[in-house]
Amino acid sequence: MSGTDVIYQTEALIAEDIEAYLNLHQHKSMLRFITCGSVDDGKSTLIGRLLYDSKMIFEDQLAALENDSKKVGTQGGEIDFALLVDGLAAEREQGITIDVAYRFFSTEKRKFIVADCPGHEQYTRNMVTGASTADLAVILIDARKGVLAQTRRHSYLAHLIGIRHIVLAVNKMDLIGYDQARYDAIVADYAAFAASIGIEAFTAMPISGFKGDNITALSDNTPWYSGPTLMGHLETVEVNTAAEAAGVFRMPVQWVNRPNLDFRGFSGLISNGTVRKGDAVRVLPSGKTSTVTRIVTLDGDLEEAVAGQSVTLCLADEIDCSRGDVLAAADAPPQVADQFEANLVWMADEPLVPGRAYWLKLASQTVSVTVSQPKCTINVNTMERLAAKTLELNAIGLAEITTDRAIVFEPYGESRTLGGFILIDKISNATVAAGMLNFSLRRAQNVHWQALDVTREAHARLKGQSPAVLWFTGLSGSGKSTIANLVEKKLHALGKHTFLLDGDNVRHGLNKDLGFTEADRIENIRRVAEVAKLMTDAGLIVLTAFISPFRAERDMVRALLPVGEFFEIFVDTPLEEAERRDVKGLYKKARSGALKNFTGIDSPYEAPENAEIRVDTMRESPEEAAERIVALIIGDWMPVI
Repeated sequence: MSGTDVIYQTEALIAEDIEAYLNLHQHKSMLRFITCGSVDDGKSTLIGRLLYDSKMIFEDQLAALENDSKKVGTQGGEIDFALLVDGLAAEREQGITIDVAYRFFSTEKRKFIVADCPGHEQYTRNMVTGASTADLAVILIDARKGVLAQTRRHSYLAHLIGIRHIVLAVNKMDLIGYDQARYDAIVADYAAFAASIGIEAFTAMPISGFKGDNITALSDNTPWYSGPTLMGHLETVEVNTAAEAAGVFRMPVQWVNRPNLDFRGFSGLISNGTVRKGDAVRVLPSGKTSTVTRIVTLDGDLEEAVAGQSVTLCLADEIDCSRGDVLAAADAPPQVADQFEANLVWMADEPLVPGRAYWLKLASQTVSVTVSQPKCTINVNTMERLAAKTLELNAIGLAEITTDRAIVFEPYGESRTLGGFILIDKISNATVAAGMLNFSLRRAQNVHWQALDVTREAHARLKGQSPAVLWFTGLSGSGKSTIANLVEKKLHALGKHTFLLDGDNVRHGLNKDLGFTEADRIENIRRVAEVAKLMTDAGLIVLTAFISPFRAERDMVRALLPVGEFFEIFVDTPLEEAERRDVKGLYKKARSGALKNFTGIDSPYEAPENAEIRVDTMRESPEEAAERIVALIIGDWMPVI
């Protein structure tokens, strides 16, 4: 049946029975797919051809397309389909950022969403964005060029992200005279690579997006090919929806719906399985169980709901459940852990900083996370695993990550929803990486928190004070240690139990193995933060004097402590004044190049934006500053026990 026949039949059905048409359209299955490959492999042209052959280009669009093709002098006056859908061209023309160009179309059998991503290596992150929700990947290869580095990269990423339906479309066959030997050689080359990365099967086909060969009908130019057409394959390939529906029930809770005191429901999108009224469910990570009493939708209550449906579940018991929790089958819950091995695709211009805290977003859960130094990066050309200290833009690596609290998860191979995550920079709020959880680390399951009878409150009462951390930060030579030392003397004279952690002193013992790279500085602060927290558990007032140049790490320390126990004290001294003092001669060494990664010279200092106390050392002496700090801490902020 031709595309024109389909259009006539559809128009007739609309005219005769609009409800039947709407019902038919509503119940079509949906296929999400991505076209990827190297630069100029013909992705946009192929999508344009699919739209044209499925009659999704209307007469006015077609006229404009033909006119544009004449303007650019297309060969033989034929239509340049890439003009319709080239996302990168649209991005340049509009002066805005388009991560992925999406197109929507349908045929008699199925609806489609196709993502067209630029083929350039610097846009690999765009490809990851498009592939994250795709069921199928069309890997295009220019028949003249064969398998290229970007072909391997996109294939590896598609497989890593969990796409199990791969179409190898050897494009531009018209430019090599439909040479079967050349086609067979390309397929054999790709098959060897695919097997090496774990792609068990793929569907290969010779096509010409420009000429239309084997797109919607088998071409007379390739009599030696008897496989499916591209459109025929896209219309009939089985997607993962059935598998998801057949799985075990999972629903990340998006929000708690309570319009009145008589109704309390938990809303979200069912990611896997089926739920029925009367089913026993478990709330994770708490582990509490209850029974489903109602399945509520905008169209009324249901007896059961399946994967892909957005519903509100009412439970028999008033148990604690909120956004970020996961409702699951009571007898087969997902796992809960806080340490994992994960694959990371780095998507930011700034490299990964091991030890720095990022936001991790997985389903409806958002937690703070730190990433260790990568175990390795993957060379997609050779599949070698290479040692690495960080991850640069577009790098694919393997690393261990630690969240600040336990999260609900499943390995990515079992669940995209509960195994896939993104990392977000805490300062810029930019997405810096996409990740896939492989498994939890055994130490996360073997190490448990030991309950102690003598609590931090009991320690504090014995000392007659409230524990706190006074965190002095500022440039080298600003006067942090001098002022912190004076503050401790005054607190000691008042009978307070204190301890001063000084940056130089700590590096003689606990942190003597650390240097001054950005990663080492972050680890330095992380260790000091954990020590300070332990000391506050003992009821002490802890003073720290560290440059601590990065806001993210100071915020990490604040987050470790109860609200009201962290006081950031910014010892504000201009760089010129700190350098003039240069008590230890460090600035002189840094200026000469003998001292690398020195704050203020070749390493940045991020000044606090909302410090509890700011000390202007150009207007206030160390003694005056110490008096003011003690008065504020003891007089205004620290409750008496």
